[in-house]
Amino acid sequence: MRRRSRERLLQATVDLVGERGYEATTLADIADRAGSARGLVSYYFPGKRQLLQSAVHRLMHMTLQAALEREPRTEDGEELLARAIDAILGLARDRPVLMRTHMAGILQAEGFVQCPEQQRLAFLLRESVARHGSPEAETDYRMLRALLMGAVFALLIPGAPMPFDVLRAELFQRYDLDWKLGVPPSAEPPEGPF
Repeated sequence: MRRRSRERLLQATVDLVGERGYEATTLADIADRAGSARGLVSYYFPGKRQLLQSAVHRLMHMTLQAALEREPRTEDGEELLARAIDAILGLARDRPVLMRTHMAGILQAEGFVQCPEQQRLAFLLRESVARHGSPEAETDYRMLRALLMGAVFALLIPGAPMPFDVLRAELFQRYDLDWKLGVPPSAEPPEGPF
């Protein structure tokens, strides 16, 4: 019951911030959408910023897990890493308000929130790197995380976004992945060098 209440709060946060933006969404709005008492929000989360980060980490975890497990299922390390990259970049492309707000929150004074949702996301990314053949999965996971955060930022920067295809091509080149793996946005990669 508690887990479901917490999950409803996380889902309501993702929905409302995606619809209205961070500033226009109150904790009371989130509690109402989740069908929970306002006090329950404070019980689980110290503030709105931490709630948002946990909610986005949950969305990222669920999106990544679905991508890794989709049909046809595979154990191929290159395909799994391609799916992981596509899942995270796809969220930035498909949910720009939410992901821009999340990235801005990480750069605030409170910084990066370590939460159960973030730990599940980290596990899946670390596994993807390990299955790709990394001899040092922890170090390479941290590099992948940094590269993905940079790519998400570059995709979302107001007024000067980089094209999705170019960012994907750069990451795929970095990991020596074939363009046709994962969910390619076009038949051929953009012309480079990247």
